[in-house]
Amino acid sequence: MSEPVRLSKRLIEQFGCSRREAELYIEGGWVTVDGVVVEQPQFKVDGQQVALLPGARADSLEPVTLLLNQPAGLDTESARISMTMDSLSEAHREGVRPLHGHFTKLSCIAPLERGASGLQVFTQDWRVARKIDADLRRLEQEYIIEVSGEATPQALERLARGIMRNDRELPKAKASWQNETHLRLALKNPQPGQISELCASLRLQIISMRRIRLGGVSMGKLPLAQWRYMAASERF
Repeated sequence: MSEPVRLSKRLIEQFGCSRREAELYIEGGWVTVDGVVVEQPQFKVDGQQVALLPGARADSLEPVTLLLNQPAGLDTESARISMTMDSLSEAHREGVRPLHGHFTKLSCIAPLERGASGLQVFTQDWRVARKIDADLRRLEQEYIIEVSGEATPQALERLARGIMRNDRELPKAKASWQNETHLRLALKNPQPGQISELCASLRLQIISMRRIRLGGVSMGKLPLAQWRYMAASERF
């Protein structure tokens, strides 16, 4: 009986490719073992049938950016770990090839404020990370905030002109009522605690807050605790 060998070695023997090409085929999700995709080059095979899927390419994986509807109370690392093949939104599976390599080397950019839920962004793409780092102060963020209390339209309008609180200037914000208990708030680069201060200035108490947009990228109809790929057409 022959000894089991690494999947990458079997691929080299079977298709005459280089070791690097074999690893790229496997990590790209192009290799099946008895009909099941295997993405680990070190996976041991014996007498199983190894095949390349149609259209297989020995290319390095393109970096991806993942958008998560993060539940409140989840820290960044727990949020990152929560993104798996199973938690990809059903409504966003068409036309994508989720791979294990898409969950490695992810950086969280523009992290959510502690206690907030909603749009959390993770990326492998240094270009996306650099753009957010450079433009964050200018990017508008939009929140839906559940509050208790009442505020007049005139009071909301004051936020757009900028207000002082405790001898500090708070960021200008566009505010409107979504319904009787939920406030829609859009502002640039809020620092921790500033949204609470803005609401407090209106004598509103925050019950919960959810980020729904960062710059030009909206979370869309993404179920809680599920994620999707950022489309190539989307721009922060």
